[in-house]
Amino acid sequence: MNKKQLEQTLVLIKPDALKNSITGLIFSQLSEFHTGARFAAAKVVNVSKLLAEEHYAEHKGKRFYKSLLNYITGVIHYSENEKWKRRVIAIVYLGPGVINTLRKIAGPTNPHEAREKRAGSIRSLGTVAPILNKNRRLIGSRMDNLVHTSASKTDAEREIKLWFLPSDIPPMMRVYPTAICKTHYYYKKGRLYDSYKPDSVFLLAPGDVAWKTDLEILQNYGRSESAKEKLNSVVAKYLINRT
Repeated sequence: MNKKQLEQTLVLIKPDALKNSITGLIFSQLSEFHTGARFAAAKVVNVSKLLAEEHYAEHKGKRFYKSLLNYITGVIHYSENEKWKRRVIAIVYLGPGVINTLRKIAGPTNPHEAREKRAGSIRSLGTVAPILNKNRRLIGSRMDNLVHTSASKTDAEREIKLWFLPSDIPPMMRVYPTAICKTHYYYKKGRLYDSYKPDSVFLLAPGDVAWKTDLEILQNYGRSESAKEKLNSVVAKYLINRT
């Protein structure tokens, strides 16, 4: 398989799609038969606040940012009594030109625009919901657009590495460089340790396979401010589906 065939993209089937039971339709439209795209990995994820913040980092500070977090974590579509239903399906697809192919099938980000310009696309089934402040006044809108697809090769790499470990993807379908970890890594309250501390979270052990860029961040932690700023992008994936 050559490099051109190894292009990958991340697709997220969001909580509103799951609640409205249209996952079968989405899988059908994204299938290899229709698109030439192949599954490389898939998982069901209870999205933590940390993972949501990292996924939507570019929107931090915008007025709709909090609404985005509540949307992708499932808070908006499932009550506290149904919090166990709060999840997304994360998928890595692989194939020639897969990023542009799946974005066309998904349709424009705004569901209203999708219905006008790409009738029959996945997002044409979505909606635009109002965002209200504490006083119930309209302050903006939120697009419940059912799916996320990576916008570019750069975005795809960042997003796939955020949602998936190398071990989640079969070795022959891994596009991005990996490396073997040579030390222990634990995490607790924004800090990194090379030995266990009470209540710390285990990240990696010697012999584990990790994304090369993740290991560089961990190795440079303490020596580089940029590495400290990027630490959460590494940690977020290790907290996936942990209580």
